[in-house]
Amino acid sequence: MADIDGRNGTDRIAAATVADDMPPVGGTYAKYVLGVLVLVYAINFIDRQILAILAEDIKRDLGLSDADLGFLYGTAFAVFYALFGIPLGRLADNWVRVRLLSIGLFVWSGMTAMSGLSTSFAQLSAARVGVGIGEASASPSAFSMLSDWFPREKRATALAVYSAGLYVGGGISLFIGAVVVKAWNTAYPVVGPMGLVGWQAAFLAVGIPGMVLAFWVSTLKEPIRGRAEGLPEPAKVENIGRKLWEDISSVIPPLTLFHLAPFGARVLGTNIAVAVGFAALAVLMIGVTGDIPQWTAICLGGYAVTSWAQSLRERDRPTYALIWGTPTFMLALVGFGTISFVGYSVGFWATPYAIRTFVVPLQAAGGPLPWYASTEMVALILGGWGAAGGFLGVVTGGIVSDWVKKRNPGGRILVAALATVIPAPFLFGMFTTDSLGWFLLLNIPLAVGSFYVGIAAATTQDLVLPRMRGAATATYFIGSTLIGLGLGPYFTGMVSKATGSLATGILALLLMAPVTLACLYFLYRKLPLAEATRVERARAAGEPI
Repeated sequence: MADIDGRNGTDRIAAATVADDMPPVGGTYAKYVLGVLVLVYAINFIDRQILAILAEDIKRDLGLSDADLGFLYGTAFAVFYALFGIPLGRLADNWVRVRLLSIGLFVWSGMTAMSGLSTSFAQLSAARVGVGIGEASASPSAFSMLSDWFPREKRATALAVYSAGLYVGGGISLFIGAVVVKAWNTAYPVVGPMGLVGWQAAFLAVGIPGMVLAFWVSTLKEPIRGRAEGLPEPAKVENIGRKLWEDISSVIPPLTLFHLAPFGARVLGTNIAVAVGFAALAVLMIGVTGDIPQWTAICLGGYAVTSWAQSLRERDRPTYALIWGTPTFMLALVGFGTISFVGYSVGFWATPYAIRTFVVPLQAAGGPLPWYASTEMVALILGGWGAAGGFLGVVTGGIVSDWVKKRNPGGRILVAALATVIPAPFLFGMFTTDSLGWFLLLNIPLAVGSFYVGIAAATTQDLVLPRMRGAATATYFIGSTLIGLGLGPYFTGMVSKATGSLATGILALLLMAPVTLACLYFLYRKLPLAEATRVERARAAGEPI
């Protein structure tokens, strides 16, 4: 006969034994897991960011424009990262997160290596799409795991440390790319083995180690969901494959139409109207810019995300209520997404700008050069400080925000606002100076721009229940990828293409600051109440808790 909690005595003893065998929350093993996940995230951004140092060579060899480069770095990756982040984020809520992460790591590292075999814009675009799909498994799995390995009062710090991996990886990628390209092109001035040139060899050099790391990740222990907050472990989900297919069909057109049809004519009609609206927007923007891949991908992504939100409302109303049905969450989505709009663009374009504006002219002029006036040294300085400064910034932001939150329920958002306010004047100085030395020095304060990263992660996790964390993470990354990565680098490239000035394209990013600050202001006002009522709102939407 079953006990009142729905499990018989044997089941409860087995569950207790599993819990007793698990390392303690916040203990040594939790910190070990955090260290491994930081390494995974570093690999994640090495594979993503290495395109920045290779951009000039790729542009020359494949005959691309700045808008094409912005598409390759941003949109080709971002749209599919965001879209597959939705079903993979939901899978992270229902399946073994360690297994999902290790498979994803193997896939995106393999696609990075495949980028090294590309010989055309189309092939490289396809490989970048594959990298985006594989990387979509990373943060939903990692955020959810770390939220179960660390108590709530240390969560922002743990997630900030994890998020710092992006700056370590992004910084290392510039130096690795520069060194590999120089060494390869020196050894093989015309063409190397298998017909490869330097930038292709660099992709292979960073992709293959990640495939090996995937096997290490697969050895991590899977944490118990909700244990860090003293909540009961959710019941195991049956038919994982069926649920995954439901989530995939809810975001991938035209499967979306068949997926939504059973929910009724009203839902399907709304979806078709949304599809027509995004198609019209794509036609309009293609007519204005001439960039077919960019606006086809962005509008496809917008339609797909809307379809998923509709599906989630019908299939899981509590999760919909705490994410899409919560204005506070939407403010976080747009506010943090617009910070990343600037951050991703500057992170990508700063290196090509420095090479074009300073390194190439100085080398062409002849005569003695400053010790830092080479591609390798610029990559080392920008990348090294990007890694160190970004790491310090994101960890500092997480620690300070945890301290402030103890005294002010919405205090984290005040710290996040510094990521927009402080860097702005230094960004203006960087891209108006005619001195490479000043350009590199003014880059130092931009580390404050990473303050928001751990705060954004903790904020989105604290607005939902433990079983919803993967979906919340995927939704947050929709903002940071579609808004930030999908539009930011392309926007700069498009303005550069139109004006003939990359500096103008970068400085135009500052127009986003008022939008960011407005969103953060209202987020600051609404956040405490939204966090305090999450259980009640979930219960009102049908959550059995």
